[in-house]
Amino acid sequence: MPSASTHASSDEQDRAPRRRREKKKLLAAGVRSLTELRQRGEMTTDDVKTVARSVGVNERTVWRRLAKAQNLGTADLPERPRFTITEELRVKLAYHHGNVKAVHLELLAEADDEQDVPSLSTLYRAVRLDLPPGDLAGLREGIPASRAHDPHLRRPPTCRNEEWEGDHKQIPVLVWADGRLVKPWVTWFCDCHTGMTMGWAVTPHYPHRASILAALRSCILTDEVHGPAGGLPRRIRIDRGKDFLSRAVTQAMGSLGVQVDVLPPYTPHLKGSIENLNRAATSMFFSTLPRYTKSQKLDAKRRVGDKDPALAFEAFVDLFATWVRTRNAEHRMQGYGDVTPLESWHSDDTPLHEPPLEDLHVFLLEEERSTRIIHGHGIRWQNRDYVGAWMTGRTGTQVRIRYQPHHPRTIEVFDAHTDQHLGTAHLADEASEEEIRAVYEARDERVRRLRRDLAEAKRRRRRRFQAVTQAEPARTAGTMTRAQAAAELSLTRCSRAKDDGVPAGYMPRRVTPGARWAMPAPASTEEKSTAP
Repeated sequence: MPSASTHASSDEQDRAPRRRREKKKLLAAGVRSLTELRQRGEMTTDDVKTVARSVGVNERTVWRRLAKAQNLGTADLPERPRFTITEELRVKLAYHHGNVKAVHLELLAEADDEQDVPSLSTLYRAVRLDLPPGDLAGLREGIPASRAHDPHLRRPPTCRNEEWEGDHKQIPVLVWADGRLVKPWVTWFCDCHTGMTMGWAVTPHYPHRASILAALRSCILTDEVHGPAGGLPRRIRIDRGKDFLSRAVTQAMGSLGVQVDVLPPYTPHLKGSIENLNRAATSMFFSTLPRYTKSQKLDAKRRVGDKDPALAFEAFVDLFATWVRTRNAEHRMQGYGDVTPLESWHSDDTPLHEPPLEDLHVFLLEEERSTRIIHGHGIRWQNRDYVGAWMTGRTGTQVRIRYQPHHPRTIEVFDAHTDQHLGTAHLADEASEEEIRAVYEARDERVRRLRRDLAEAKRRRRRRFQAVTQAEPARTAGTMTRAQAAAELSLTRCSRAKDDGVPAGYMPRRVTPGARWAMPAPASTEEKSTAP
């Protein structure tokens, strides 16, 4: 462990060059003032002594600088020539991923005379002086690393519901969902002016259109469950996720008069509010839960708490909802004036634009293009029957269906001619949870069996090669002699048992000869003995 004296010496070494630079600047300023006095004929020896005493240098140093300034016409000394980084060296640094030592070795290998190559310390100093930290990070790790060194301007303050930002995020926590450990996804939107988390939707799998539609409904509604924040925004900033660009979302937001701004790919700094919410949720909430997948490592494989019991999906959603409500109501944000998002929301008197509930049914649900007819068993859709108490007396009515994707339990029914909302229909004869789980388990078992068969086939096809310690052709492992190879081939070719006395290539007859066939007489014993 370094001692206090070691830290003190290192700090002193860092301060020494800074003091020399400050002294040079002060001396240049003093010489500039003395030059002006000399041009006016007012400079005296006392003025030179005063500058030398103030800067902390010898009087002769000031006189020498005055003479140089008179010869050069300026009080600033010209920079000494030094080794600089060229375009070719930038390419070499990129080739070696920013490794200065490797670039120096390459320069030594290419040079005819090593005296023409700068020293390693000189090369390090040139890299430090000529390459900004962002350029060096980009040469080492790529453009995203270089953008981390760029300043990003904040957008001017607006009003509530002026701008929203939305995103998907995979939650780094393992939870139990339908008998499996999964990492759920959250789809949520935040208000950029107040920092309010407007709404969210959690799914145990990758989010889809239904997740976005559910999150948008929770953002817009202002009832007791989803409020008090809500209403329609002026614009929404999203990334290029295929779910966000789906037809249902574009139609829903466009029909409600909301402008959707699609950002370029790999530009998280252009939607900093939602990215900040993602980071805050990870550091303040997700990292405190059991089975956090990014906890501290105990060794190369194990992490802290990787054997703890995982939360159930329902319990996780309940805790997540509590954290969102607590953050909106109690978390004070310094960048917003040290107030909570809820206080910032209530302090803004901008009127809210709340669409009718019928419009939410229309624009935040997918529409079935073809029309349906209410029969005695209800409405037939996707080989399923949907019924509702309001269908009484409406048999034969032509209707249209709107539904939430991936949620086939309920559908919204509208009159095909007047577009009037008739009611909600529920799935009839729905399978129980045990039956659905049995189907999923049978599917998983089939997949596991196929995966084992494919893995075994891959293992048998794999060819292993011998390790080498020098340059030579690759040789397969399990080397055999020519005699062993010939013996194995002979066994493979002669796997069919041969009848004794049957010549090779003989094909026995398959049909019993008739009575009119002429058959050769069998050879006698004497003929067999005299045969060559």
